[in-house]
Amino acid sequence: MRKTSLFALTGAATIASPAMADTITLDITIPRLSVAEYHRPYVAVWLEGDGGKVRTLSVWYDKDKRGGEGKKWLNEMRTWWRKAGRSASIDGVSGATRAPGPQKLSIPAAALRGLPAGNYQLVVEAAREVGGREVVKLPVSLGGKSASTARASGKTELGSVAATIKP
Repeated sequence: MRKTSLFALTGAATIASPAMADTITLDITIPRLSVAEYHRPYVAVWLEGDGGKVRTLSVWYDKDKRGGEGKKWLNEMRTWWRKAGRSASIDGVSGATRAPGPQKLSIPAAALRGLPAGNYQLVVEAAREVGGREVVKLPVSLGGKSASTARASGKTELGSVAATIKP
């Protein structure tokens, strides 16, 4: 009976160790599309953990639209909106939309504070006005002892996506 209790305590301590020292560098390519009416995509980046817990890491949208009208299109990133967007505070994680081409995003350790070490899905969703929508998922691990990189690729609204996790 005691061995079981000690094992349970040891296992819990390992699982609950924080991943706060990790940083994530994301390379996201937004493809140049040849369409009649092109608008830069809105993009949301978030981590999904076990049990459906979500942490929004970045949201790119038209922040400068008069009267905050850019916010009304955030729900076009439907997956993010359903999981976190409705209730998310995007102050501090939001930025302007970005042009087609390679884009770099750094997620500092402070943004991951409080997350336990373990496996997550890093999700990138892009949606464009008068355009399409696409979601790309990358399996990542936080709290590892060495750097790791995960890669995935979209087909329409997103190009290549690479996430490098550094302890």
